[in-house]
Amino acid sequence: MMIEMLIAVALLGAAVVFVAPNRYAGKLAFLISLVPATLSLWMYTAFDGSGNALLGGDLAYETQLEWLTFGDYAISWFVGLDGISLPLVVLTTILTTLAIVSSWTPIDERESQFYGLVLFIEANLIGVFAALDFFVWFIFWEAVLIPMYLLIGVWGGPRRKYAAIKFFVYTNVASLVMFGAFIALVFGLGDAVTSFALPEVTAAMLDGGPEGLFGVGGTTLASIVFVAMFLGFAVKVPVVPFHTWLPDAHVEAPTPASVLLAGVLLKMGTYALLRFNFTMFPHEVVEPFLVPIGVVAVVSVIYGAMLALAQTDLKRIVAYSSVSSMGYVILGLIALTQFGVGGATFQMVSHGLISGLMFMAVGVIYNATHTRMVTDMSGMADRMPVAVGILIAGSFGYMGLPLMSGFAAEYFIFFGAFGAAFDYAPLFTALAMFGIVIVAGYLLFAMQRAVFGPYSLETDYEVTRAPLHDIAPMFVLLGLIIALGVAPDLIFEMITDAVDPILENGGEL
Repeated sequence: MMIEMLIAVALLGAAVVFVAPNRYAGKLAFLISLVPATLSLWMYTAFDGSGNALLGGDLAYETQLEWLTFGDYAISWFVGLDGISLPLVVLTTILTTLAIVSSWTPIDERESQFYGLVLFIEANLIGVFAALDFFVWFIFWEAVLIPMYLLIGVWGGPRRKYAAIKFFVYTNVASLVMFGAFIALVFGLGDAVTSFALPEVTAAMLDGGPEGLFGVGGTTLASIVFVAMFLGFAVKVPVVPFHTWLPDAHVEAPTPASVLLAGVLLKMGTYALLRFNFTMFPHEVVEPFLVPIGVVAVVSVIYGAMLALAQTDLKRIVAYSSVSSMGYVILGLIALTQFGVGGATFQMVSHGLISGLMFMAVGVIYNATHTRMVTDMSGMADRMPVAVGILIAGSFGYMGLPLMSGFAAEYFIFFGAFGAAFDYAPLFTALAMFGIVIVAGYLLFAMQRAVFGPYSLETDYEVTRAPLHDIAPMFVLLGLIIALGVAPDLIFEMITDAVDPILENGGEL
């Protein structure tokens, strides 16, 4: 019942914080968030699962109880963790705790509601990564949208309403497309399935696939569903051309919301792609789409980096960097090799840590200067040496500096993708590697303009050293980034244990 405890503590904590006095809400939310963080770390150390959750693996912390019936299909409370989902659960709980601490300075109104919504997001994110029944999973998936919409729309910047509505419309429409496609797939499987449990649906898909639906043949139906689900998840990732909601959401969102949005919410899309598209569908369905998806991945890497190069707003720079980084994840997934898929999963965790660190650092600078424009400031290193030092370290992580998690993730992905057997794999890998050069260019240019040189600030604020509670969360993230860079097997071994059955089942390329 450990997963249930994580979710219950976060949900009950959200309810308690909602009614707490504003002046105590931040500290109370932090104390409550320590419970899931501690429990998840204990679950990591005690993890004894093996294999893949959808392919008959030995799950850890599994619970399955029949909930209700939907026609001929049973819906169950079915949760469990494997080597893919557990690192993402730990990432969620740690980032939530650190995001709450980073909120203490910028959030100064309606604190109770703000911190309650953050804990509510945490509960639903854990559910997304742990649920193994489609209906239960979809409830958590959709429930994440509501608090994030409110965090952006209530506590965001001047264009917060536009950004919140755009975020909600894009992602909700995509969810409806994905939901309809999956239900059509289940109905097309006929008597082969009697529930919405993802392992059962996966087994039926790999043992003959759908019979057909509404006159559409089984193979054609599987291909249509694959494309529809890819499009639904691609918006959440996001990849080009579905990325336009992300910069608006990041720029208008308060810093803690940006940390969770980039650090965890984007991983919902890549996690779902791995779980559904690249685990559930047989190789003969997936193979025709590898090259088109590879083109999308490379375009996302290059175009996202080029867009970041053209920005002067530090938040927009980091936001477009996320589009580029998620392109690497997609490239690793289509490789269908151990290092490719394992590296893509490792990159989900690595990017969550690095992007969280970058948004926190940008937020600290904004709190002191009240501007995010690199053209409005220079010489910040003289006034905020610790915060700027961490920002530079996070930038090096984004660039793939050795002994940091970004380097390990990119090495795994490039090694796995270059050796993939689908057409143009070496070319796609080489083009994606060129993206690192662009990343280094725009990050170094932004750092040179904003933090080095003589001190100058266009706004009328006195810049001083950041308070300890702003710096401490960034130190924790930086430590984790270095730890995973020095010792990737802290999570990579459990990841590959869950990835290998996917490759064995579908035939490694």
